[in-house]
Amino acid sequence: MKTPSIPRAVPGKVPWRGGEASSGLRRRRFVASLALAPLLGNHANAGPVRFPELKPLTLVVPYPAGGASDAAARILNGPIGEALGQQVLVENVAGGTGVLAARRILNSPADGYAFLHGSVNEIILPPLLNRDLKFQPEDFRLVQPLSSTTIVLVSRPDLPVSSFDQFIGLAKARGRQGLTFGSVGVGSLYHLITEDLAHRIGAQFLHVPYKGGAPVLQDLGGGQIDFAILAYQLNMEGMAQIGRLKLITSLSRQLPLPLRHLPTIDQSRNLPDFEYEIGGGYYVRHDTPGEALDLLREAVGKAISIPAVRSRLEAEGRNVMQPMSQVEADQYHRAMVRRQKELIRRIGVPA
Repeated sequence: MKTPSIPRAVPGKVPWRGGEASSGLRRRRFVASLALAPLLGNHANAGPVRFPELKPLTLVVPYPAGGASDAAARILNGPIGEALGQQVLVENVAGGTGVLAARRILNSPADGYAFLHGSVNEIILPPLLNRDLKFQPEDFRLVQPLSSTTIVLVSRPDLPVSSFDQFIGLAKARGRQGLTFGSVGVGSLYHLITEDLAHRIGAQFLHVPYKGGAPVLQDLGGGQIDFAILAYQLNMEGMAQIGRLKLITSLSRQLPLPLRHLPTIDQSRNLPDFEYEIGGGYYVRHDTPGEALDLLREAVGKAISIPAVRSRLEAEGRNVMQPMSQVEADQYHRAMVRRQKELIRRIGVPA
């Protein structure tokens, strides 16, 4: 019986494994290698991928689209992306007075690719007011402060007042049949400011919490609530012009140029020192690497230095800050924490 010959292995060639099946396998491997080449080739030669080359960034907004935070984020995401050389996508994560958005950041990798358009409402007040929350203000790092935002008192269009002093008189006259007010959530700065106002004038208010400023304004325009204390946004002007709400007063003494037509709090005879504003900026996880932190801070600083960007933010009621160093940003964050603790003590909210 003749013994079948066995093909000899040739150096540099794949051993024979069975006719056309092996040919098909080799073809599939070759095609797969071509598909992977664009993904592996450049980085294999250039070394590890560095921030922010890997993927687009996500700018998390803690409220629905249409509110003040969303408007500012959509002014800034393009210029920040241009400064970084990478796309920045806006993601709205509403609910829980900003807690859901804060958790979105803390549950993301500490790599700088997700950052929060945040303020005291999401970063500082929730953990100070709710001990059950599993984070603290120190779990976040302020990359770059953006602005201090003008806060205004707005009312439904048919509320019979046209000034802050008239509003105070009406609120006190209502007695136990208190005025209703909306806020962006229980424990938000706007909620606490309104409680502080009730305490100072001896009035009672009924709180109606929402997921963001946009639905508050919608119900205010429809007459479902009496008033709200909110961050100013440009669309309030349009709503006032068509008779859907009244802009009663700002809670500021100094206003950005586009808002100089609004009454300031020092024009009130009854409560000229009831002054408030809200500061905020962009936050990441506290353990974000220094290189990503520095690049992101520089990109935000470049964005807020562009005159056209500053003008658009000022039109939205914001006093835009100058870019800060990381040391200055850390100091600014600690000062905001101290101020909110003082507010909580003053109005007697247990923390």
